[in-house]
This record gives sequence, C-alpha cells and structure tokens, in this order.
Amino acid sequence: MNKVFCIGNGESRKGFNLEILRPHGKIYGCNALYIDFTPDVLTAVDQGICHEIYHSGYAEKNKVYFRNWTKLPANHYEMVLYAGLTKGEVENVKSEWDGLYENERGNAKEFVMHGSNMAGIVNIIRKDKSKYKERINKSYAYISWISENDKSNCITDVYDDGRDRGWACGATTGYIAVKNENPTDVYLIGHDLYSHTTKVNNLYKGTKNYVTTDHHPTPALNWIQQWSDLFKEFPNINFYKVNRYNDGRDDVSREIPEWKDIKNIKYIDYSTLDFLSGK
Repeated sequence: MNKVFCIGNGESRKGFNLEILRPHGKIYGCNALYIDFTPDVLTAVDQGICHEIYHSGYAEKNKVYFRNWTKLPANHYEMVLYAGLTKGEVENVKSEWDGLYENERGNAKEFVMHGSNMAGIVNIIRKDKSKYKERINKSYAYISWISENDKSNCITDVYDDGRDRGWACGATTGYIAVKNENPTDVYLIGHDLYSHTTKVNNLYKGTKNYVTTDHHPTPALNWIQQWSDLFKEFPNINFYKVNRYNDGRDDVSREIPEWKDIKNIKYIDYSTLDFLSGK
C-alpha cells in the first residue's frame, strides 16, 4: 500500500506529532506549515505566503509548488517592475511606498513577481493626491530572486492540461500528491473545513499573511466542492478524513453531508490510524 498524508492547518491537529508519519508515507503540507515542520512537499497558492516561504530560504532545500510561479529572466526586472518610469519617478515611488517585498538578488539569473508595478503606484498618486497614501499602502509587489539551489515549481507543472484549476491550497495539495505519488490511500489530517468556534479555525491565524485571530470562520463550501471533485476524479484511491474526534460533537468532528454518496471517502480518528501502532 502506498500512503500519502495531506496536512492542513486546522486546529484539530494541534499537538499531533507529524514526525511519526514519516516511516509510513510521503507527507504533503500547506502554507505556513513550513514554520514548524518540513513535509516532503509544501504547497502554497496565495501570493504573499508563496513569497514569504521563498524569502525564508526554505525552497533552497525543500520541494515546493506555488501558484502562477513563472520565472522571468533577470534582465526583465526593470521592465516588469518599473514599467517605463523615469529614474526620478522610481525614486519618488520608493520614498512614498513601502509595499515592495523583495529578497536579496545576489547572482540570481531569474525572478518571480506578483502584485503591483511601480507605474500603477504612480497612477494612484497622480489621480488621488489627497488620499493616495491610504490607497498605495494597500498595494503590494512581491519579488523573489531565484536561488541557484532552487527547488520551486509551478502548480501547473503537474496538471496534464497545464491549466490551474484555481483550487484552494488544501485540495490543490491533494491533487499534486495524487499525481506525484500515485497512492492507494490518502489521509487528510488537519483539514477541518469548519470551525468549532465563532472564530477562524487555523493554527497560524494572526501571523503574517493570515487573517487576524478574531476573524470570522472561512466559509467551507468551496473547500468541500474541490475535495469532492478530487475524490470523484480518482475513484480507485481511498481517501480518509482524519478527525481528532469522530463522534459528531461539532462541525469539525462530523461527516460532511455533501460527501455522503461518494464511496471512496471515509472518516477515522487518530486512534484508528492502526499502522502507527504496528497493527
């Protein structure tokens, strides 16, 4: 049997030792998991967290997949970022705008950019001279200079048609894991979908590139549909949603009604991960 573990960042996995999974299969993780744990493969889909991960140096040693991760030649840098501005205009933007996040260039021959270019910032300043500060402070540009030891990949590298489905990070990670590993069994750990409180359910809430701790729960509808599509696309793979408690005590610990007719999704809890105890 070929097992894969897809790790989400729901609070149900708090305190669970992910290291004990390593001897039993490949581990695929999402977003800020890299802060506390190194999976075999890490995936991120939002621009801010993609560049945060890259700027940390994580992708120099560990395999990652990012959304829209198109590497451009270094000699395109000024054209893409400055977009035809004069040297004086560039300096003016730099003095007014602190939304540029960029790692050290070093000897990099490629870079990836997302967000606003400086010409867009200039246009905001010109059109809204009285309140432009508030507007430009909501605009960001992320640039990652690609290191010589780069292990980053674009999500579309694994799609047969080269087209990103636009899924959230959880189901995207599941798809990449399935395509890369051809597993017989996939375990969803920490993919809570719902919250058991009135606040967002995420271990990294309140940190950089995440919502605040008092943010309302993220609606689960899209996550549920995306995982459903994945289950149906690979009917010969057994998927297991691993709940801390599997007794229906709250929305996190119950079965998902939208999945009731899908034959290859099952529900277990940590106590029934029998292979961890050698059973």
